[in-house]
Amino acid sequence: MSTYTIDTATSRATPSPAPGKRLTAPALLARKGKEPIVALTAYTMRMAQLLDPHCDLLLVGDSLGQVIYGLPSTIPVSLEMMCAHGAAVVRGSWHAMVAVDMPFGSYEESPQQAFRSAARVLKETGAAAVKLEGGAAMAETVAFLAKRGIPVIGHVGLTPQAVNALGGYRARGRDEAEAEKVLADARAVAEAGCFALVIEGVLEEVAAAATKAVACPTIGIGASVSCDGQILVTEDMMGLFERTPRFVKRFGDLASEIKTAAAAYAEDVRSRAFPTEEQIYRGK
Repeated sequence: MSTYTIDTATSRATPSPAPGKRLTAPALLARKGKEPIVALTAYTMRMAQLLDPHCDLLLVGDSLGQVIYGLPSTIPVSLEMMCAHGAAVVRGSWHAMVAVDMPFGSYEESPQQAFRSAARVLKETGAAAVKLEGGAAMAETVAFLAKRGIPVIGHVGLTPQAVNALGGYRARGRDEAEAEKVLADARAVAEAGCFALVIEGVLEEVAAAATKAVACPTIGIGASVSCDGQILVTEDMMGLFERTPRFVKRFGDLASEIKTAAAAYAEDVRSRAFPTEEQIYRGK
């Protein structure tokens, strides 16, 4: 096994990390009903560096299919994509727990398939947990993984990987039967051994009931303040896209700032105002 040292004084990719200890699955589990869990998505090393001091959990979401690759949904995302981006996020963080989404087709076939996929993710990325979508149907798989030392985050309600079966991205729990299914799914995966549970796109009263019904912390996305924490797609809440979902609050307007900076750069290049003496090298 070889080792190497990176000069953190000269490499923009590897600034010296702040001292600290990563949050763990037991630490987040213990937050049930206490200080809300702060979670955001991250797909790159640099974004992880910027978000890490402020977050308890960084999720390498399969939403990278749309956000990074411009795909129409999360369905085409591969295990290889998740592993590559997961490793980058782990390299860029040192405080937050890093969890990686299991992409569509990598875990649904059987608990054994899920274990192989999850083991690969943890080995190749250094992440501490995986997240998988699905309710009661996935309870056996959650239990199989948890009993074998793989921390699992569940995901119920609006599950994007099942968008074809759900018939779209509308909020769930609008009728009694649908609300009961969300609650039953939440209980099933929580009792199977999830240490945290994402609840996405459900009515407020359903999210509140599900949060009360499970022993693990719930992390909402479009699921009200009743949850034990919140998560958003970082690029949505930073204002990098013109269109954002209703449940997203924009905390920044980075798209405008990037456009302004790019326009200023283009103008300076075309007018030969850049580079100046400060940006060029001359012989002695």
